Amino acid sequence: MFGRWQTRSVGFVCTLVFLGAGATIEAAEWQPAKGPLMTRWAKDVKPDKPHPDYPRPQMERPRWQNLNGLWQLAFAKKDEAAPVGKELAERILVPFPVESALSGVMKHSERLWYRRLFAVPKEWQGQRVLLHFGAVDWETKVWVNGKEIGSHRGGYDPFSFDITEALKKDGEQEAIVGVWDPTDASTQPRGKQVRKPGGIFYTPTTGIWQTVWIEPVPKAYIQGLKIVPDVDHKQVRITVQGTNTSPADRVTLSARDGTKYLSSVHGSIGEELTLTIDDPKLWSPESPFLYDLRVELGKDGQKPTDVVSSYFGMRKISVGPDEKGVVRLLLNNKPYFMVGPLDQGFWPDGLYTAPTEEALKYDIEITKKLGFNMARKHVKLEPARWYYWCDKLGLLVWQDMPSGDKSIGPKDPDVERTPESVKIYESELKQMIDALHNAPSIVMWVVFNEGWGQFDTGRIAEWTKKYDPSRLVNSASGWADRGVGDVHDWHVYPGPASPKPEAKRAAVLGEFGGLGLKVDGHTWEQKTWGYRGASSKEDLTRKYEKLLAGVYKLRINPGLSAAVYTQTTDVETEANGLLTYDRAVIKVDLDRVAAVNKGDLKAVPETVVVVPTSKAKGISWHYTFEKPADDWYKPDFVDTNWKQGVGGFGTDTTPGAVVRTQWNTGNIWLRRSFEIAENAPKELHLLIHHDEDAEIYIDGILAAKVPGYGTDYEEVAIDPKALEMLRPGKHIFAVHCKQTGGGQYIDVGLVGYKKK
Repeated sequence: MFGRWQTRSVGFVCTLVFLGAGATIEAAEWQPAKGPLMTRWAKDVKPDKPHPDYPRPQMERPRWQNLNGLWQLAFAKKDEAAPVGKELAERILVPFPVESALSGVMKHSERLWYRRLFAVPKEWQGQRVLLHFGAVDWETKVWVNGKEIGSHRGGYDPFSFDITEALKKDGEQEAIVGVWDPTDASTQPRGKQVRKPGGIFYTPTTGIWQTVWIEPVPKAYIQGLKIVPDVDHKQVRITVQGTNTSPADRVTLSARDGTKYLSSVHGSIGEELTLTIDDPKLWSPESPFLYDLRVELGKDGQKPTDVVSSYFGMRKISVGPDEKGVVRLLLNNKPYFMVGPLDQGFWPDGLYTAPTEEALKYDIEITKKLGFNMARKHVKLEPARWYYWCDKLGLLVWQDMPSGDKSIGPKDPDVERTPESVKIYESELKQMIDALHNAPSIVMWVVFNEGWGQFDTGRIAEWTKKYDPSRLVNSASGWADRGVGDVHDWHVYPGPASPKPEAKRAAVLGEFGGLGLKVDGHTWEQKTWGYRGASSKEDLTRKYEKLLAGVYKLRINPGLSAAVYTQTTDVETEANGLLTYDRAVIKVDLDRVAAVNKGDLKAVPETVVVVPTSKAKGISWHYTFEKPADDWYKPDFVDTNWKQGVGGFGTDTTPGAVVRTQWNTGNIWLRRSFEIAENAPKELHLLIHHDEDAEIYIDGILAAKVPGYGTDYEEVAIDPKALEMLRPGKHIFAVHCKQTGGGQYIDVGLVGYKKK
């Protein structure tokens, strides 16, 4: 039996070029659309072999055929008949969504027709033929040779059809796929997709966005696997699901460590079978060991009729007390502090779809190189191969359920969804768990994000835990906590901050940070934003180090168990990634960030107050609401006729403000003297809370201009010319702040960095 053993591989590769008249010419002429920004992998995308790797790494068969490539495309109308036998006007490169540059189309429509011709290999005769879709957003109907095969609802999960009865005996076969995706015009799960992108919401994905493929199977075949590692009992429990099987059909499971045989077990389809793993090698980010699994289906004493290759990891995730009684996240029964980025999974040229396998893998590799041990996959699912690389390279995953329906505020009651909306959400939640269940990297299901479509939280969290007791459940990441689930999750920008651990729930920081740095030449649009600003790679690195030093203090008190930094990459107008959107520039010092992510704080300088702000104690300023003379900012300007008041200046409702003098006009000008001591640090930064645009002068030199507004005090780099003025002795601050609407506030001080 073991002479036929095949160990787990990266994936079989198979390509199929578009069939039909003019196919070769079309492939040669195909070009991506001219998008706002492209990645370095875009040049490797070819129409004859986009995403050629086997798309289902945890259930591989040796024979398959990839249907990615050029398909015909038409923009459809409601209730329109399927275009059977008709040539469609446009061409699209599958599996890239129609809105993406790499599709070659870069247009949006909520209704689409896809059409392609394909051939079934002659050696598949006598077998059933399955047509697989990795994911199609959102509602899909499929015809083969004019026969309607079936339909599917769900934008993120894989689905399949048996097309055997619709196939011709030989020659070209015709597949037609009809798609309807209302995006945010309806209530279905959609994550961050909107028809009018902006801010934290992005360009939509419509239609096919993962691999399409066919494979032959026998009449009775293995349909799926459910793998549950049991670390405590040194076992792995596996259930094999089958199609068209009978009681006489038996399955054989065999586990190996490389070439070393470990154990095997025989049983029935649908029966939970147990493989013993003596002295198991536990899976973790530091040691992501994977066991090979072979699954055979057949009758006793006969040659197997169906065989699939898979893998599993021996990993346990739980919540429990540490040696001091503080409730923590536990990996393999030991407290494990998780630090990772919020990962949106968007690409400038492919949107929901990575340009290539290399690109898909790169995001996980760079996350590891940055010293992270986890990632929160934010309101999106990925192709199975993304999770394969997390499994293989060692990256824990918090998997969000994509949000839909309308939002609620932090203190509002849950959304009242319609019965149809509830049905869709619950169906797609189950589909997500079923599709991703076997990935050892996934350790937590995040059911709701920030009240986005949040409803019936207790019931949904309880159902999720019962359906998959092998993982943790985060009932609501940020905002509206209902006291259920395995963790209490806060979002604080920039943070950090932490809730207190509870008797049965660990404390986690599900989002923080959002430090923005624009890198010219690598942005989706000219205008970008971040939750907080940074002026350079050095400034961003230093601010990041300070945030993470705060995170590790919270680990000690009150007992934080995890922190999720926003975010891996820039996305569209957001510039708060550690990498640019095109992944071309790492915006921080990689080694320093990796060190601090792992808790090495030796290199993090201590922040020293050089000139205090008015946050803790009011500082006196001269100020005026009337436009002063043009030389108001110069050191020798006489401000004795200005008013005198104590900072900060603004309105009480402004977030993060400590108002001691009311300012509610359009503009304010301030001046004050300050002194720098002989022993002050040489490396100085402004400490500013501004709402809105502010300009700060030091001794008549423009030190900084800060546009927009903040919600707390933040460090701002000083222009080198002004920095030269800051020697020990007396100096003058001159500040102008402009307000157009909403809250308003201004306060300024100086801080320095003292190396440890």
